[in-house]
Amino acid sequence: MKKSIIVLLTLIISCATVAQTKKLLTDSMALELSKMPLLCIDQEYPNKPGHTYSSADEVNLSPKDLHPSFFGCFDWHSSVHGHWMLLRVFRHSSNLKNKEEILHTLADSFRKEKLLVEADYFSKYEHANIFERTYGWAWVLKLDEELQRSTLSEAEQWHKNMKPLTDTIVKLWKAYLPKQTYPNRTGVHPNSAFALGFAIDWARQVGDTAFEKALVAKAIDFYENEKDTPAYLEPNGSDFFSPSLEIAELMSRIYEPEQFQVWFQDFLNDKGLQNVSEIPIVSDLSDYQTVHLVGLSFSRAWCMQNIAKKLPEGNPRKNYLKQTAQKLIENGLPQLFQGNYGGGHWLASFAMLSLVDE
Repeated sequence: MKKSIIVLLTLIISCATVAQTKKLLTDSMALELSKMPLLCIDQEYPNKPGHTYSSADEVNLSPKDLHPSFFGCFDWHSSVHGHWMLLRVFRHSSNLKNKEEILHTLADSFRKEKLLVEADYFSKYEHANIFERTYGWAWVLKLDEELQRSTLSEAEQWHKNMKPLTDTIVKLWKAYLPKQTYPNRTGVHPNSAFALGFAIDWARQVGDTAFEKALVAKAIDFYENEKDTPAYLEPNGSDFFSPSLEIAELMSRIYEPEQFQVWFQDFLNDKGLQNVSEIPIVSDLSDYQTVHLVGLSFSRAWCMQNIAKKLPEGNPRKNYLKQTAQKLIENGLPQLFQGNYGGGHWLASFAMLSLVDE
């Protein structure tokens, strides 16, 4: 990224106020963000496929052989949410100069025959039924949800083409929920609260009340009685989620405002809240693990924004969370454009989640 663009972004950010957080997604910002997934969706290498090889016959399969739609962006889940990001930015910024490039890229990935291969993957290979469980699964549902929200004329057909893959993911998830005895509280991909939240969004979007009920029941079972979560210990060195805020953001989807206010006060004490409000220190933007901490700024911000929405007026934490979210976004945006492929293949999606509402 050129130095002039970074300077421009810094000026935009420095002028922002809490009320203007959503306005940070100007057409110029949207254009720069959209370039990031566009550069990697068709880039096959470097690649971290996550495939479990069951025989020598599979060793020579390339990422593109295994995943013709979602082979790029270093790993499968990043490719999936890179497609989501392009749809989301298109919905919120219709004047993009690279509109035709975005449409061409999406049309190629959403071809029916490619998505059938993606769907078949989960049953074709011996251990594939746990592939990307549940982080990648959550992004598939978020992508499908965005297709249903999209105003693009092509989106309805793309949604239909996605259906075999989406149906596969939902079937796997419904089978897994009763067996998921404990939540995963990590600050990276396997985090259960993050995935449950996205799945609930999708279930409500499509009206799958049975799936929604099962997801909500699992969330309540995991987190209803938790108090004084140890947020003072966060973060770990490669976190891109706050485990504490992800749980709180999930429960904000489930409880009514007054009930959530009481639960949230018991769940996250002032010491923990102060700690997760600190700006993450990113010592090396070129390190593929350390750069996760840039994403932590964005994920903390979107959690805080959504939690604040659910808190009643007059709750002193409401404005505090809004203001802190703004500071975290201001910190993250310049870093987003200063790293290498380690952040470039995925961070635009996290930025987008913090910049725009549904």
